[in-house]
Amino acid sequence: MGGDKIVLIAVSSTDIASTNQADALMRLAEWTPLADVEGNPAFGLRNCRIWYMPGSILREDYLARRWFEATGESPSEVIFPSRHSAASGRPSLTLHPIGVMQLDTGEEPLYGGKAGDAPPPSPRLSSWWKELLLVASSTDLGLDFDTSLEVTHHGPWLEVPSLFIEVGSTDATWGHVPAAECLAGIIHRGLGLDGGEGFGLWDAESNNGDLVLITLGGGHYAPRANLLAQLDGVHIGHMLATYALPFTPPSDDGDLPGGNWKQSINAAFRSTQIAFPNGKIIFSMDKKAFKGWQRQAIRDHLATLQAPLLTSKNIRALLES
Repeated sequence: MGGDKIVLIAVSSTDIASTNQADALMRLAEWTPLADVEGNPAFGLRNCRIWYMPGSILREDYLARRWFEATGESPSEVIFPSRHSAASGRPSLTLHPIGVMQLDTGEEPLYGGKAGDAPPPSPRLSSWWKELLLVASSTDLGLDFDTSLEVTHHGPWLEVPSLFIEVGSTDATWGHVPAAECLAGIIHRGLGLDGGEGFGLWDAESNNGDLVLITLGGGHYAPRANLLAQLDGVHIGHMLATYALPFTPPSDDGDLPGGNWKQSINAAFRSTQIAFPNGKIIFSMDKKAFKGWQRQAIRDHLATLQAPLLTSKNIRALLES
């Protein structure tokens, strides 16, 4: 099997929201037990592998590389079934990419990842988001669950596209089995394990020139991306909250503003390019999230990247043209 491309589903054995999704996946089809990998249980079905980690997943860096070194199979992407934590305590179902690009290089991230950088976002984000909206609105889960994309945050670090698919927001709902089954169904169908074609794969030829959106500013629950990702023809890359674009004011002598805002944009842009070869990468900004001088600095920098900054109206018009 050396060199085979597979999809890796990384499960945290200490996270009930993660193990419940894995259990639900294995009830939907017959997975085959594999030899332990790094001493941890693994299962296979078609081109997909489930791999159980002994603890928190947030610091399990280089998972794709480690799987390849142990098995000879090369993961093209990693899916992380997980729990979501929020002070609000609201039952929720969420999706998000990962990265801590706003941190100083060399800093020790509190929740894993590589400071100052971000792994490629999964091209499946927008299609799985549409599916989540559809399924959650038509399924009786017994509780009223909020649905949302989340902005890019936390670890682990890896070199292939990834996404987190999560049940939140407290221990009152982390173990909610119908919610786990809802998300497991999306993974099952999205990866084509039901015998279908799956959805969300990116092809450099057939998707050549398709719009890939990076959002800038706003809160943790990505309101701009939540809306724009529902549009047919829009793929979602990284989503950066205002806190992920830290600015310090420019000096009186006209220097550019400081802070890691430019580093964040560069990391998001670079890794989204990796995830979406031949995609047309565009940016959209929440103007209310920034001061005038910050907006201008962002515009100037995106011009150097030759990346268009578009309004929601611009994006809709582009799709209709």
